[in-house]
Amino acid sequence: MNPSITAKLAQLSERLLEVNQLLSTEQATKDMDTFRKLNRERAELEPVVELYHAYQSCQSDIGAAQEMAADPQLRDPGMREFADAEIKQGQERLLQLDAELQKQLLPKDPNDERSVFLEIRAGTGGDEAALFAGDLFRMYSRFAERKRWQVEVISESPGEMGGYKEIIARIVGQGAYSVLKFESGAHRVQRVPATETQGRVHTSACTVAIMPEVDEVNDVVLNSADLRIDTFRASGAGGQHINKTDSAVRITHLPTGVVVECQDGRSQHQNKAQAMRVLAARIKDAQVREQNAKTAATRKNLVGSGDRSERIRTYNFPQGRITDHRINLTLYKMDQMMDGDIGELTSALMAEHQAEQLAAMAEDVLN
Repeated sequence: MNPSITAKLAQLSERLLEVNQLLSTEQATKDMDTFRKLNRERAELEPVVELYHAYQSCQSDIGAAQEMAADPQLRDPGMREFADAEIKQGQERLLQLDAELQKQLLPKDPNDERSVFLEIRAGTGGDEAALFAGDLFRMYSRFAERKRWQVEVISESPGEMGGYKEIIARIVGQGAYSVLKFESGAHRVQRVPATETQGRVHTSACTVAIMPEVDEVNDVVLNSADLRIDTFRASGAGGQHINKTDSAVRITHLPTGVVVECQDGRSQHQNKAQAMRVLAARIKDAQVREQNAKTAATRKNLVGSGDRSERIRTYNFPQGRITDHRINLTLYKMDQMMDGDIGELTSALMAEHQAEQLAAMAEDVLN
């Protein structure tokens, strides 16, 4: 293990002892904010320190076995074979622990445990793009069901032939962002539209945005002077209040030009609250993407650039294949995946991102 990593692990081990001592004092619960922060820190430190202690124990066991094998007075062949076997098994275990420790030390995305806002917009392709947007929304909804996450539609604009011109939904579930964050980008579909009489394959596209839900107070400062709030009469399905009250809300963030509309709630108050949450998420997302762009300028990241215009995936229905262009992964499981079985894709993207982080960490250590 690299000496700098060993030094960092020793520091984390000392910090865990310090945190445990702080939590054991009578004053620990007097400031509940500090108490919660210390508990979160302990929860983050414990698995890393436990692995480090296991690594140290494994090193000690290997050292003891090596001493036994090197003892000139050891004449029992069986004991020597036992010592050699212990050394081999210990070295294999040490490599596993080393890899696990490196993963634990990778920088954590502070948004990973958050719920998300999912935005899908039909792009090129007209009605077919809107239908595909509907298919994508169903895919993500079914995936959320498999994860036991809740899906709540915030705003929708139906397509003339079905599907959606745009739909915004909230997906509530611990770790939703960590799993779905690599879905942002342009999704392309190749298939024969239902209205195509000649059987020709058409190409359409949708853009998907995955944004972590934020705490408006702590994460994004929204100055009321920077907001223009308009109310208007909602349209479409929604109950008897539709077209009778100005319950729909449009909020414009003047400094950035970000506009959010919400009209699916039962009241103006509810719509305004939902729109504010989406607005905060969009502004925070823009900040994160700007930071990612700066990082990518110095180090090329294969996954998760956050560029909405980047074509990330193609869904070829005639061939029954889905290809993710960032990691050159092609799967012939169209029906299963469109029904929400996208775990293989999300896992591969998460693994690739982790590999990139490990490579970057190794590069930083060498430099």
